[in-house]
Amino acid sequence: MICPFCRFEDSRVVDSRPIEDGTQIRRRRECPQCSQRFSTQEVALLNIIKRSGATEPFSREKVLVGVRKACQGRPVNEDDLVLLAQRVEETLRSTGQAEIEAQEVGMAILAPLRELDEVAYLRYASVYRNFASLEDFEGEIALLRALPSSHSPAQSGKSNTPITEKNSTTSATQSNKTLANQNN
Repeated sequence: MICPFCRFEDSRVVDSRPIEDGTQIRRRRECPQCSQRFSTQEVALLNIIKRSGATEPFSREKVLVGVRKACQGRPVNEDDLVLLAQRVEETLRSTGQAEIEAQEVGMAILAPLRELDEVAYLRYASVYRNFASLEDFEGEIALLRALPSSHSPAQSGKSNTPITEKNSTTSATQSNKTLANQNN
């Protein structure tokens, strides 16, 4: 590494520490010529190949922006979204490839998003997979029901029974009886 002070072509590493969840390394260096110290950061590159063929560095922030839109109005907190983006990056880096197709980024988002919130998953999948009709939504909902995630209502003990006119009438009648008893 060239010294930024005297431009000497060599330096020695004094200290190394992982930063940014272990995805980067900070190195403290010293120039043997002028004895000045300076810091460098090393990052393993992960480039995304867009549909147009252009490449750009992977950005957790871009993942967060897309997932935030899908989770808008849903009971999902920011910490969960940050963890999801981290999981996506870890999944992509675990492939060992320096360049990944944008399509694979979208696929890596789907599984953790489904575990986080199925409605947000459906919103994201509808845009990502270009749903064009009601049948596309129905097909995806059928898959969600056939393969429940660990956070689905069936797994958490919540009822999956749809509210029908009969169910809502019964509930309304029971509520009216309760109110009548409280007033007497």
